[in-house]
Amino acid sequence: MKLNTDELLTELVNRSKESHTTISGYRSLDEEILNRKPTAESWSKLECLEHLNLYGDFYLPEIERSLLQAKRTSQPVFKPGVFGGYFTKLMQAKPDGSIKKMKSPADKNPAHSNLSVTTIERFLKQQEQLLRLLEMAKHVDLTHTKTSISISKMIKLRLGDTLRFYVYHIERHILQAERI
Repeated sequence: MKLNTDELLTELVNRSKESHTTISGYRSLDEEILNRKPTAESWSKLECLEHLNLYGDFYLPEIERSLLQAKRTSQPVFKPGVFGGYFTKLMQAKPDGSIKKMKSPADKNPAHSNLSVTTIERFLKQQEQLLRLLEMAKHVDLTHTKTSISISKMIKLRLGDTLRFYVYHIERHILQAERI
């Protein structure tokens, strides 16, 4: 499968803007609502966002590093890798909005955290940074530029796959937060 680079980046920008808009609306919610959990084992809206913030702490600097070190200029087509395609598919919500439940790594699990509305502002700042990085990505080769992943620095994904994974991961947890 090959993807048009411009169309891919436009899609990711649009999805990121939609995520930003959705979470901006959380600013008007009461902190009690933001911290409410449907069950003792599930996450609150703020815990969903904090989980994304923890991933952003890794992926945003990693994406920026790879963009700044990229040696090749933009190509019209992006070809997803085998692992990248697999990880991306795992993250994507199904057409009906359902998501496959997965266990989070301990260092990315915000359960039982003491969170406030600053979690929202941190998320929105990360989304703004992501939008700047997606703009920078228009000028590099998404297939040959590589990034590490959070579970192992030894595994490298194509930048295009990392961007897709990261944006779909955000969408996944916003869907989760919206259901609460």
